[in-house]
Order: sequence, then C-alpha cells, then structure tokens
Amino acid sequence: QVQLVESGGGLVQPGGSLRLSCVGSELNLGYLSVAWFRQAPGKEREAVSCISDGDGFAHYSDSVVGRSTISRDTAQNTVFLDLEALKPEDTAVYYCATQRSTSIYGSLCLEKERYSIWGQGTQVTVSS
Repeated sequence: QVQLVESGGGLVQPGGSLRLSCVGSELNLGYLSVAWFRQAPGKEREAVSCISDGDGFAHYSDSVVGRSTISRDTAQNTVFLDLEALKPEDTAVYYCATQRSTSIYGSLCLEKERYSIWGQGTQVTVSS
C-alpha cells in the first residue's frame, strides 16, 4: 500500500526542538520530491520545507528558514524535518507529501498543489 507515515510530534516548550520523521511505503523517497507542510487550526495548509528531486536541493519557507533542516536517509526510506528554536506559532499538524508523476525543480517543491500523496499528519504543540 502506497503511503506516508509521519511521527515525532509532541508537546515542546518555546525554544525547544523536535525531529519529525516521514517514512514511505511502496515509495522510494530517495528519488522523489518530498515536502513538509503544516496546518494550524483555522488556517490554510502552508509549506515548511521540501527536497526537490529535480535539483536535489532543500528549500525552506520564510517562517522556518534558519531554524529547520530537511534531510533524508535512503537506507531507512525516511525524510526528516528538524525544527529548532520553536515558537508558539509553530503549533500545527505537520504533514509530509510526495508525488510520482513528474520531477519538480527548485522552490516549486514548496507548492502543495504539486503533491498527490499525503501522510496523516503529526501534531506539534509549542507551549510552556
């Protein structure tokens, strides 16, 4: 069954850090564009970070640049999102996404409309 499964969310204090994981089933995440998005209550889903299969580079939204790192472990078929210096406004459900239709180049991998395969999400709550 083709699916993505996220984990690693939880409750963290402001200034803390988390590592989120996205594991693929029947998907080779080492060769696909993979992105992380988040959605806070009452807000639209927004991009956080992505790895483009077209150019191999990582891209970040302005809201997390300098505070986050996306990486992948091909042996584990997993994409990670490390978040640091967390703020209450980082509170959201975090989703990973991918697609197999075409290569995505550059920061276009931050566009959620390009993805057709989504995980169920993991909740991140930043609060003291």
